[in-house]
Amino acid sequence: MKTIGFIDYFLDEWHANKYPGWIQQATNGELKLAYAYGKKDSEQGVDNATWCRNMGVELLDSIEAVVDKSDYLIVLSPDHPEFHEELAIPALKSGKPTYVDKTFAPDRATAQLLFDTAAKHGTPLYSSSALRFATEYVEADRQGIETICSMGPGTFANYSIHQIEPIVSMMGNAPTRVMATGTPSFPTLIIEFADGRQASIHHFANSPFSLALGYSSGQSVHLKPESDFFGLFIRNLVQFFNTGQPTVDPSDTIAIITIIEYGLKALETPYQWVELPKA
Repeated sequence: MKTIGFIDYFLDEWHANKYPGWIQQATNGELKLAYAYGKKDSEQGVDNATWCRNMGVELLDSIEAVVDKSDYLIVLSPDHPEFHEELAIPALKSGKPTYVDKTFAPDRATAQLLFDTAAKHGTPLYSSSALRFATEYVEADRQGIETICSMGPGTFANYSIHQIEPIVSMMGNAPTRVMATGTPSFPTLIIEFADGRQASIHHFANSPFSLALGYSSGQSVHLKPESDFFGLFIRNLVQFFNTGQPTVDPSDTIAIITIIEYGLKALETPYQWVELPKA
C-alpha cells in the first residue's frame, strides 16, 4: 500500500474531508491517506488533532515530517492559495509526485516559482480544477471555437478558476488581455486571445456551471457538466501518482493564474482592457 500525506492550512475543510474516501474507493484501498499537517486549527470546525483521530490519520508536527514519511503529497488549502508557497515548497524539493489544490497560486510570479522549484528538484507537479475533467467538456469539439460564454456560482476570487480552467483547456494558454464588466455583485470577465477569439465568465449566486460554445461555422452548443467530474478528477490524480506524469501542462496553469490575478485588477477598473504579460 502506498501512502499520501496532506499538507493544509487547516484540515477540517471540504476537500480534505472528501478526498481520502474517494481515493480509497478509486484504488480499492491500495492508496491511502496516512499522514497530515495543518498550519492552524479550523476556526469553524474541529481542530487538527480531532480531525486526524476521526479520519484514522497520523498528525505530524511539520511539513517536512509529512514529506519524509509519505509516498505522494497533496497540498490543499483550496481557499487560501496565499499560503501555497509556504506549504508546497518542501514538497516540491522532495522529488515525490505532488498535487497542489486549486487555486494553485495567488499570482503569476508564485505559480512560476512553484513550477521552477519542482523542475529544479525533479518533482512531478500539477494542479487543476476538477471541472477540467467533466466528460461533457472533455468530449466537446475544440476545433473552430470562436467564443465561449461560461456561467457559474461563487465569488471571483476563489471560484473563477472553475470557469477559467475549462476555457483555457479548450481555447489555449495564450490569452492577451482581460476586461471586467457586470456589477460588483455579479461580475463578468471578458478574456481575449491574440487571434481575436473571446471568452467570458459570469458569476451568479447558486448558478450551475455551464458553457456555451460558439463556432466559426456559426453553430453553437450548450454544455452542462452533469458527469461525476470529481470522480473523474480523482481517477486522474491516482493515475498521476502511479505514473508521475502530470496531465495538465504548467503553461496552462500559469495562464489560468495570470487571468485570475489580472482579472482581479480589471474588476477595480471596469470597462478597460488590462493587458496580460506575455509568456
